[in-house]
Amino acid sequence: MPVPDPLRPHIETLANGLLVTLRHVPGLKRSAAVLRVAAGSHDAPEAWPGLAHFLEHLFFLGTERFPTGQHLMAYVQGHGGQINARTNERTTDFFLELPPAALPGGLERLADMLVHPRLDENDQLREREVLHAEFIAWSQDAAAQRQIALYEGLAVNHPLRGFHAGNRDSLGVSQPEFQTALRDFYQCFYQSGQMTLSLAGPQDVEALRTLAIQFSEHVPTHEVAIRQAPPRLMASADASYQQTRKGGLDLLFAFEHLPAASPRALDFLCHWLNDPKPGGLLAALRQQGLADSLKATALYEFSGQALLHIELKLDNGQTPTDSRPLLRDWLGFFAAQDDWASLRQAYTTLRQRQQETATAWQLARWDCEGREGPLSENDLIRLREILRQLHPVDNVAGQWLVPAPNPFLQTIGEPPRAGLIRGQTSAHRGLRTFAQDRSRGRRERSPLQFSQALPDTSPEGAVYLRWQWPAQVPLSLKSRLDRQLADLQEDARQAGVDIAFEPSGQQWLLKLVGLQAPMPLVLEHFLAKLGQPLPPGPARDDAPLIPIRQLLRELPNHCQQTPRPSSQPLPDSDQGAWANAHWDGLAVGLSAATQAAIGPVLARVPGIAREQAATTSVPAPMRRWHSLQTQGDEQAVLLFCPTPTQDLIDEAAWRLLAHLGQAPYYQRLRVELQLGYAVFSGLKQIDGRTGLLLGAQSPAASAAQLVEHMEQFLGGLVALIEQIDDATLASQRQALGSQLQSTVLPVAQVAEVLWQGKLAGRPSDYLQQLPDAITAITRRQLIDAAQRLADAHGGRYCLSNAPCPGMPWQAGH
Repeated sequence: MPVPDPLRPHIETLANGLLVTLRHVPGLKRSAAVLRVAAGSHDAPEAWPGLAHFLEHLFFLGTERFPTGQHLMAYVQGHGGQINARTNERTTDFFLELPPAALPGGLERLADMLVHPRLDENDQLREREVLHAEFIAWSQDAAAQRQIALYEGLAVNHPLRGFHAGNRDSLGVSQPEFQTALRDFYQCFYQSGQMTLSLAGPQDVEALRTLAIQFSEHVPTHEVAIRQAPPRLMASADASYQQTRKGGLDLLFAFEHLPAASPRALDFLCHWLNDPKPGGLLAALRQQGLADSLKATALYEFSGQALLHIELKLDNGQTPTDSRPLLRDWLGFFAAQDDWASLRQAYTTLRQRQQETATAWQLARWDCEGREGPLSENDLIRLREILRQLHPVDNVAGQWLVPAPNPFLQTIGEPPRAGLIRGQTSAHRGLRTFAQDRSRGRRERSPLQFSQALPDTSPEGAVYLRWQWPAQVPLSLKSRLDRQLADLQEDARQAGVDIAFEPSGQQWLLKLVGLQAPMPLVLEHFLAKLGQPLPPGPARDDAPLIPIRQLLRELPNHCQQTPRPSSQPLPDSDQGAWANAHWDGLAVGLSAATQAAIGPVLARVPGIAREQAATTSVPAPMRRWHSLQTQGDEQAVLLFCPTPTQDLIDEAAWRLLAHLGQAPYYQRLRVELQLGYAVFSGLKQIDGRTGLLLGAQSPAASAAQLVEHMEQFLGGLVALIEQIDDATLASQRQALGSQLQSTVLPVAQVAEVLWQGKLAGRPSDYLQQLPDAITAITRRQLIDAAQRLADAHGGRYCLSNAPCPGMPWQAGH
């Protein structure tokens, strides 16, 4: 076997025809598996729309060997991992990410559920109701409906124009013909010749190969199925069209008979179309007032066909005018580049940087989709044909330029290590390094704490900065800041640093997470942007979210621990509003060199340094109901149940209760009661308060009924714990405690836990204390905690799109 290259996966076809990609990345803390089946919604029989999606659902019902509570979803959740599946037009993908030691068990369950699915008719009837609820939500989702409208210009006989979601009417479960079609589809496509398994993790390639072989031994062996080529994408000779809507313009380009190659060719073109730097297409559109934003995306690629979608938006709500002449002029400039040598090198550098910061899940997905590595000669041939079909101009009129390099992607020399922060003065508001403060037991008093919870040997880190305002944040400020920071965020993301900047009530929180080497420069550019005048204009009209997602986004704003001010909101000004804000922060995992580089930058943070960090207080318990208007008719509920105290033992108990209750809650509300497809529970921390979060969205049940089911579940937690034997309870305590070790948590999760600990007033060794507190919980303590949770000793916060039902709930403001 060749020496593994961390920038490229090992690719091999096993004896039974299963294609595998294996990527060994020593620095990863998780392992991931992505299984792609070459069959999707367009491969299902026309008589039964949604059959492929329906089968994907059936796989997750458990098997005889791994029934409910032991099947893949419960296993992944129990190990603190992630799991998902998706039915696409021509593929079906299964994703899972786990601690490395748990990956073999996950693959074993994945293979078992695919080889031995539950196709009992009664199970199908129950699951069809869940799928129907999902269909109702999908039919009311504005983004989904806009996607349907986008395809209205395609040929009527192309499957992209068809219905493939599946519902009660399209899935004739009780009909023998449907059962025959379901089994035929399963037997034809769910076999080795149709599958690609991608594994990524810290295990060496040989260990990953062994896991892949073990997986393949369970999968039926068969030759590649022949799939019928689709009809032409468009009936007309002009293979493009545009659609206008308020504030936006959609351009769709269809391609036929493209040479075989990877998706990288179209990805490469989309990347440079989207580039906002001077001399590019977006910069010209902005300069001429034709658009404020551009997003180019490959929507579909199969059998020599492809769709390119270019979405243009104007922030003033007006509809952009036809930009195709300008687009084709830029395409002429782009097509004239000599094999795009400099652009290919810049793109390769970008992709390498993305690999350095990618999760195991992302790496496995990219490998499975064939999106890694530089552009091949076949990719260049495909790119030239794509450009030819886009009809670029021969005589370029515009003053186009090759984009300037991303400043954050340049090689950054690490500053010399120093015990003290270079240039530190009183102007830096009490900033300290660990060399100056080795006391783990006492709370820091500087505006920015440098946590010692992680060693400074990792290339990744995180910086949190929080501004607390004296009054409510103006609603329009976020939209204007989003526009101001959009290009910077994209440059930083490409360099391996994710920027999140979000308001919550009277607070505004900045998160920088990723590679620490570019962070000082990213923060410097961010603060410079913050000091510039903001672009005018109303809030951007984004596509509305489904109710449960909108509630999740707004939840922190409705769980504020301090009452909202009665004074007038802050003036909607640019720099002046920040002058009276108090700021503090937390840095995690930064080396002494990065601390030295970031110190002078912090002197430019606007506002007043808060040397004594404000911590969260515990209000008197009450049942507070907040109502929020959402899109669609379905009712949705989020129930946040905080701990009664800020004691570490309460947080540990709530975490263990969330861990033990996740699978039973899903089983009860989603499987047994069939209330809807959006059903979940888990541990949530908001502004330093720890709580259990229960969520559900239903097409039939009212908000009051959903809350009643949630309360009934909480009331049964004591009985649930009493039914768990000692050995199982001990193993679950140990499993959860192990998941919270800093050595296995990704840096982003460590930073979030430590930030919430800071807000709660935890000591600096909080992350060491928390796993020990969980593993030390006795059954008696856990039962007592479950009873206090059921009795709402910490109160309740309910966020719903329904009005307050009255007592015992109090309407929130």
